[in-house]
Amino acid sequence: MRGGSSSGRLRYGNGRGRRDEAGGFACPMSDAAPKAAAPKVTVIVVTWNRRRLLEECLESLRGQTFQDFETIVVDNASDDGTRELLESRQDGRTRVIRNTANRGFCAANNQGIRAARGEFVALLNNDAAAEAGWLAALAAALDADPAAGMAASKIVRYDDPQIIDKTGHTIYFDGQNHGRGTGARDSGRYEGLRDTAWPDGCAAFYRRAMFNRIGAFDEDFFAYADDAELGLRARIAGWTAVFVPEAVVRHRIGSSLGQYSLERLYLIERNRIWLAAKLFPLPLLLLNPVFTAFRCVFFGAGVFLYRGGLYAASRKLSIFTLLKCLLRAHVSGLLGLPRMLAKRKEIERLRKLNRWQTVRLLWRYRITLRELVAQTR
Repeated sequence: MRGGSSSGRLRYGNGRGRRDEAGGFACPMSDAAPKAAAPKVTVIVVTWNRRRLLEECLESLRGQTFQDFETIVVDNASDDGTRELLESRQDGRTRVIRNTANRGFCAANNQGIRAARGEFVALLNNDAAAEAGWLAALAAALDADPAAGMAASKIVRYDDPQIIDKTGHTIYFDGQNHGRGTGARDSGRYEGLRDTAWPDGCAAFYRRAMFNRIGAFDEDFFAYADDAELGLRARIAGWTAVFVPEAVVRHRIGSSLGQYSLERLYLIERNRIWLAAKLFPLPLLLLNPVFTAFRCVFFGAGVFLYRGGLYAASRKLSIFTLLKCLLRAHVSGLLGLPRMLAKRKEIERLRKLNRWQTVRLLWRYRITLRELVAQTR
């Protein structure tokens, strides 16, 4: 069922944006140009100090077979020559939003969403390059399915396109979300799958009408798990998601903060607590510590068996450093619980799936502990 209702519509603020009821931002259609002049798609690229990667990203957009789009680049106060690059690449279809500080993935994308004029909004990481048919395939998929508010790309590793990075998302019952198919060889297993839980923010495609109903990214998350929070919120509000294997993007993994950055690990762990507190049905939320304990045991066993993500991280960072990072994430996550629980009440205004339907959705797109430990990034 298509999401939203009149009672769930968002109240719009001024052009600077205002908080909506779901903890994201209201995103009214821009009046900056006549309706007939608006492009079908707005592509948003958030960047921060990755000039060389950004240049390749923008070149991949120039080479798209689908050309009815505009590009908005949101620069989070880069100081590596990105500004000069953007000034030299100005054209009639590219706009630049410059921030005076690094506002993170969520806030920067919300800025772009509020400025977007397209019927659809595409997100593309600055460390990713889209193949020529990327936008055409995504636009065709949502045109064909009015109930779908989101479309996921097939994201592959930049240095080895035969290895999958993500084909949408899966989720564990404590809120830890993970890419579907991460690390697997692209053998065609996912080509026949035309649905997914939600898209990964690296190369995601959204219907603007969905943002107008449920809001955009929750800026408290800053980065990581934000796409999962938005995706699950949209599913609860009744929207569906499609996977489009023809929409291929090559991605340099972990280039923003570093694959084993402590800040990255901290945000991933903290934000999965907030995602669960905000969106999980009460029975799963109460069991959250139990599922987390099982996950920790499995990851700990992986270290002793020399496999899995925690083992890979332990080769770069000491176990003591990792434990301190996780403790910090849990403390921060618990301190933020009152804020997330307050937002939880507002989600009820958007709800189309009842609690047990939500549990079934999470079960359908679950990742097992064995898979979670085995998949490395």
